Formats: sequence, structure tokens, C-alpha cells
Amino acid sequence: MTHTTPTPDTAPEPVSLAQAFWFWLKLGFISFGGPAGQISIMHQELVEQRRWISERRFLHALNYCMVLPGPEAQQLVTYIGWLMHNRWGGVVAGALFVLPSLVLLIALSWIYMAYGDLPLVAGLFYGIKPAVTAIVVQAAHRIGSRALKNAWLWAIAAASFVAIFALDVPFPLIVGAAACIGYLGGRVSPAHFQVGGGHGAAKASYGPALIDDHTPTPDHARFSWQGLAQVLLAGALLWALPMGVLCAVFGWNHGLTQMGWFFTKAALLTFGGAYAVLPYVYQGAVGEFGWVTPTQMMDGLALGETTPGPLIMVVAFVAFVGGYAKALLGPESLFMAGALAACLVTWFTFLPSFIFILAGGPLVESTHNDLKFTAPLTAITAAVVGVILNLALFFGYHLLWPEGLGHSWQEALNAHFDWRSAVLAVGAAVALFKYKRSVMQVIGVSALIGLAITTLPL
Repeated sequence: MTHTTPTPDTAPEPVSLAQAFWFWLKLGFISFGGPAGQISIMHQELVEQRRWISERRFLHALNYCMVLPGPEAQQLVTYIGWLMHNRWGGVVAGALFVLPSLVLLIALSWIYMAYGDLPLVAGLFYGIKPAVTAIVVQAAHRIGSRALKNAWLWAIAAASFVAIFALDVPFPLIVGAAACIGYLGGRVSPAHFQVGGGHGAAKASYGPALIDDHTPTPDHARFSWQGLAQVLLAGALLWALPMGVLCAVFGWNHGLTQMGWFFTKAALLTFGGAYAVLPYVYQGAVGEFGWVTPTQMMDGLALGETTPGPLIMVVAFVAFVGGYAKALLGPESLFMAGALAACLVTWFTFLPSFIFILAGGPLVESTHNDLKFTAPLTAITAAVVGVILNLALFFGYHLLWPEGLGHSWQEALNAHFDWRSAVLAVGAAVALFKYKRSVMQVIGVSALIGLAITTLPL
């Protein structure tokens, strides 16, 4: 599908579902950099270049996705697809955001299990990790520059950073506190808690959009009790049918059934996106069920960070390795056991996200001009900036002091400093910030440099 950038003064031409299909598929292949990087890519493509949705409507949808359990980038894609082309538009957008990553991770997981550690892969990963760290820093800057438009919102971002970095406050408590501050702030000083901070940051500065600030909510996006009941019933059936088949064929205690139940709970009970889910997954997959070893979990996280799609797709790696290593379909069907486990876990992990968007979207659309709803969400977005900055420091710490894993900060800082990774990270940041190179270009070049560093005698 060819794409022509609309002129600044004219609205883009209407987009068909078929045209959107090819864009969502492309997005599934280029969505690197974790949730922050993916949201940054979506903003560039959908708000700045194609102008399918305005800045204000984009941020309002993002704020809603930020407070849901599950992967916020995939939920944001589903929301925009639904807003443009009804329920099938949301299903297509959300599924294509995940599908390339699932296929790629099944293939990489099989190579990982069947052929062991490959120097080629290790070298590529060595170069990719510094690039990913720079991408997260860039994403924090991009989101912060849009969301932090006054001192109140800067203070919320700073407080959330201190809370999670120094005080280890759980992410749900940070979200709740930010929402309360936003609600009260919206009543005391409403100008400071409008979307974008009350200084016109969310004004359509890129030109008219297909879904603009004042575009009426389409009929399919209006709330109705009948529509809500349809979505909830369909979601319940889509969960119960595969779970019932697993129980009938394998029994409740079988590994595949337990994976389905465990990752259903992970999808429903953990807030804050992939980075908040990972400790819960680690506890269950490593400690409780023994599907993967600690080393395998770390390798899976590296794969999740360096492949397109949501970072929570690391669950597909966990499931594949568990199904393969435990021979859940017998010793003659190791690949099939791993692939089936990965597909089932992906289904149970992402199904709740579709239900949240298709059921809650109409309620959210009815509030995008209502300050008592938007003010808490604006404050939450500011708080998330601080959380993303903490994540960037977490990545940088593990990148530059790899031998410091599991030690205190003081002990880690006395460990070996990986100066080559530091140089790579700085170079990736310069390419992103100064020379405006794309995420794909930075990751590709960094991977090749990492391979050269690890294979050539220096």
C-alpha cells in the first residue's frame, strides 16, 4: 500500500479497513523498543505523519490504556483500530500488532532450545541492548515533552520517579496517587490538568486529522448496554471454550492447562504494562512451576526486548521453552508442544486486552471533553514519565555493570564497567536525538557493531 503524506492544511483522505490492515501489519514488524518506543512510533506515524487521529484524542486513548492491566501499546493500537473501523478494526489492529512477534519468537525459541547458545546471536544481542536502552531514553523524552507542560505535572513526574526508584513503591499505588492528585487538581486548578497541561499541547499542530479534536464520536463507538453485553459474552466464551477443551483433553493439572490459567491471572491482576508483569511471571514460571530456569528467563527477556511487538511477548518464549523442555506432548513432538504452548499463552494473555478496549472504549469516548475524567488521566500520564525514566536507568545499570546483577548498587559500581556498551549506547542516543535516525536503523547498525566487537580480536 502506498502512502502519501497529506498537506498541512488539508484533512487526510478516508482510510479503508483494507488500507489500515497493511499499515497495522507493517507496525507489527517495526514496533521495537518496548511499550515506550512503540508508543513513540505510533505517535510519529498516526499523529504526525498520517494524521489518522489528533494529538488530543491520541493522548486521551493512551491515558486510558495506561491504567489497564496488560500491554498498553497493544491496547492503544486496538483502541485506534476500533475507533476507526468498529470492532473488526480493533481486532485486526491488535492481532497484527502481536502476530509477527509470535511467529518470530516461536522460531527463535526453537533455535534456542534445539541448537543452544550461538555466538552469532550473542554478538547481535550485545549490540542491540545498548540501542534498546537509548530508545527507552528517547521515548521518555518524547512522551515527557508532550505531557509535562507545567510545573504541576513536572512535580508529579518527579515524585513518581522518586517513589519507584528510591522507595520501591508499587506501580499501582503510584497510578492511584496520581489519579487522586489529578482529580483534586482538576477541581482546584483545571487549566493545569487539561490534556497536554493546559497550554495547548494537545492542539492539532500537525494539521487536520481524520479523527480530530471535535470530530463527533462515530455511532459504533457510542455506549449501549446491548453492545457491552455482546462484548462481555463473546469474551467469556472465547476464554471458556479453549480452557474447557484443555481440561477435557489434558486435565486441570497438565502443564498446558496450568499455563492457560496462570497467564490469565497475569493478564488480569497485574498493572503497569510489561515491566510490572515480569516479576510476577518470573516468580511463577521459574519458582512455582519450573517451566524455565533463571538463565533462560533472562535470555527470553533479551529476546523480548530485541524483537518487534509487546515486551510481554516474552511469555511466548517462556511457554515454548516450558512445553519443549517438559515434553508436554511427548518426546516425539517437542516443537509442537512448544509452539502450541506459545500460541495458547499468547491467546490467554491478550484476550482480556481486547475485552477491556471493546467494552470500555465507548465509555472513554464519552469523556474526552469532560475534565473530571481527563484530569486524573493527565496526571497519570505525567507519573508514567517518571516510571519510564526509572526503567531507562534500570536498563542502563544492567547494561554497563553486567556483573553487578543481584548485588547492591555500591557493590555493582565496583564491578567491571562495560565501556564498549557505554560507547554503543551513547552512539545510539546521538543517532536518535541529533540525527533523527529511525529505530530500525539504529537497532540494525548497533547489532552489526555488537557482532563485530564480539567476534573480531580487539
